[in-house]
Amino acid sequence: MIPDFSSLKILVAGDAMLDENVFGDIERISPEAPVPVVRTHTKEQRPGGAANVAMGIAALGAQVRLCAVVGDDARAEILAEILSNAGVEFSFIKAANTPTVHKLRVLSQNQQLIRLDSEQALVGYEDAFESSFARSLDNVDAVVLSDYGKGTLNRVEPLVALARTRSIPVLVDPKGGDFHRYRGASMLTPNQSEFEAVVGAWSDEVGFLAAGEALRVQLDLNALLVTRGEKGMVLFSSDEQPFALPAETREVFDVTGAGDTVISLMSVGLGSGWSGEDSAVLANLGAGIVVRKIGVATVSPSELNLALNRRGAGRCGLVSADELELLVSEAKQRGERIVMTNGCFDILHAGHVSYLEEAKRLGDRLIVAVNDDASVASIKGPSRPIIPLEDRIAVLSSLAAVDWVVPFSEETPAGLIEHFLPDILVKGGDYAVDEIAGGRAVIARGGEVRVLALKEGRSTSALIESIKSG
Repeated sequence: MIPDFSSLKILVAGDAMLDENVFGDIERISPEAPVPVVRTHTKEQRPGGAANVAMGIAALGAQVRLCAVVGDDARAEILAEILSNAGVEFSFIKAANTPTVHKLRVLSQNQQLIRLDSEQALVGYEDAFESSFARSLDNVDAVVLSDYGKGTLNRVEPLVALARTRSIPVLVDPKGGDFHRYRGASMLTPNQSEFEAVVGAWSDEVGFLAAGEALRVQLDLNALLVTRGEKGMVLFSSDEQPFALPAETREVFDVTGAGDTVISLMSVGLGSGWSGEDSAVLANLGAGIVVRKIGVATVSPSELNLALNRRGAGRCGLVSADELELLVSEAKQRGERIVMTNGCFDILHAGHVSYLEEAKRLGDRLIVAVNDDASVASIKGPSRPIIPLEDRIAVLSSLAAVDWVVPFSEETPAGLIEHFLPDILVKGGDYAVDEIAGGRAVIARGGEVRVLALKEGRSTSALIESIKSG
């Protein structure tokens, strides 16, 4: 399960810009020139560059501050408003005669038709920017330097040195052909084209791996992460052999901002004290999500948790009530239907499996509340349960139909049900709906209560009698 990053403090510094997407439909070819005519219908504005990195970190729940040079113009005001609404703190140095960097994209049917850039070099503000950066370093867990070659990080060397003197991890998304400017950083995250422009071409994979490790040593980096598009990414580390990760998705709609997502997730991972490999796994997962979105975009913990669950690595099986509250909240935000059932499940048999599979088909997520041992004994008698709670949970958790298992100690799970209020409450047997614990609360909130028929001839009591009779 993706952890809570709310205690993390990340400083982002670099080239901030305002991205604008205009969406429309192509209806014809212009009679004036052989170009499509786009009838526009929607416009959106989003932070780009270093500002998008800050947005990505904020979307993960961490505290983030952005240092950047912007123009003294309306675009800077729009950028400030969007950042403020997202919970991003910022320290802007306003350039009197230089406009805020702006990128305008025209898209139709999720395809980018043209991009129009409006920019001037952000130079002449190095001293003020360095002072702003130094003032923002207190109590920071990690620093991200997002270099888009617009001039904000022209004098990047003292920024790297200042962070390192305070033992703060400093991650750099580099630009240009001179990576020696970033020497001594904790990590660089170039894409393959940027990497090749610096080290030259290679003939095979062995050559690529050798070039990566040589560059890491040459620049005195703790780690080098090269993103390779459809080939995934490779982490070069001083502690381990090169660590390769395959791409998470083949459905790529827009790679805009994918690098921002990678460094955002690497920063929260390393800032939390994770290993480089664990952080890279998280970053790779996030990149696989964001390339399926249009334009610069961010990734939420809910999306990451869902992606983990879909690949069988997310939080499933046994959960506490507190963990379940977060998981159910995220699932409901995604529009998923929650199904809940309960029982002792002592000696799991084919009847149980059939019943749980039928319950799961009613929605998207199935919660199974299971009686603890004392609760089973109070219902079934002192000779039960046959199977202890830990083993019953282990077996239930292994079933494909079951998402989350939560134990309870009361005679009925009414309290749990009334707290989580599933969309559908399910019980097996010949109960009347108004006899089912928690049922009235579910119905009152617009949910459903279903009674499913149990598989004839299959019961725990019958199994116990069969074993006793030999």
